Amino acid sequence: MYQKIVIVGRLGRDPEMRYMPDGTAVTSFSVATDRRWTDRATGQPVQETTWFRVNVWGRQAEASNQYLSKGRMVLVEGRLQPDANGGPRIWTGQDGAPHASFELRADAVQFLGGREDSGGSSSSYDDSYQGDGGKPAAQEEDDIPF
Repeated sequence: MYQKIVIVGRLGRDPEMRYMPDGTAVTSFSVATDRRWTDRATGQPVQETTWFRVNVWGRQAEASNQYLSKGRMVLVEGRLQPDANGGPRIWTGQDGAPHASFELRADAVQFLGGREDSGGSSSSYDDSYQGDGGKPAAQEEDDIPF
């Protein structure tokens, strides 16, 4: 069996890094993904936001903590980490509406846009990258498949 999920969205807050007892870095951050469409019945625009809690490990965690910040666009490849019941974390918000968040364990993280999210180039960093002494690889925006 195999599972892979790819999300693109904006960080909802600055990353938080911690170290495991064995010294492995772990960085956590939240990513909001938006889906927009027009309701056929009313003609009104509708927006749906899904939140993902992302955990990044090792060298990737350190790079993510250093270069990512609230509002920054990011592409994350990874796998879903279900809660104890095998699904997303579900809660009722202050407005009484149900909410859900999904937890991902990242395999690869790509930083999209510049430091101030001004567009330009993007960079990616994953544990399988071996060239240039472990520095992030640069990509042109045209290489992004969407």
